[in-house]
Amino acid sequence: MTAEMVAPAWMHNQITADEYDSWSEEQCEGIEIVDGMVVVSPSASKRHNRLARILANELDAAAGPEWNADTDFDVRLQDVPLTNRRPDVVVYRAETIDITPTRPEHVLLVVEVVSPGSETTDRTVKVDQYAKAGIAFYWRIEQTANGLPLVYTYVLDPASRSYRDGDVFTGTIRTTAPFAVEIDLSTI
Repeated sequence: MTAEMVAPAWMHNQITADEYDSWSEEQCEGIEIVDGMVVVSPSASKRHNRLARILANELDAAAGPEWNADTDFDVRLQDVPLTNRRPDVVVYRAETIDITPTRPEHVLLVVEVVSPGSETTDRTVKVDQYAKAGIAFYWRIEQTANGLPLVYTYVLDPASRSYRDGDVFTGTIRTTAPFAVEIDLSTI
């Protein structure tokens, strides 16, 4: 095994929120923390990133001044053990833009675009973590055989802290309050 193939020592130890918060942005890119352990994800495809960016731009335009939609930043689901997820798209309260870390109470919607290798995590693990954290809406986007996105929507049941199935869309997304947006994703 060459030196390049050996994972850094910190990847084998459980880390705390304070340790993670001391890392640079470059050290945090492309990783998530689950139960204090670093999880490295492979780089997303261009199609994956484009879909997330287009969706974030449309949601941001529809959100009005009270909400922002962005890509590629941490949502701190819990401090102990540390769990940071990096959803593909996050809709969060505009007034919290400078608050770090972003917490579930700042977030209205998280979106995960499923990639090869992330199916189980996006379909099962993350949906449970986001629900337990109290995030009101979760969308999972998968590519169909013909290339059109298939959008599964979930709505939080606050009493049980679990999601109930919402609507499923192909190519077009229609949302309910506070958003009134229709997104044609068939051009992606």
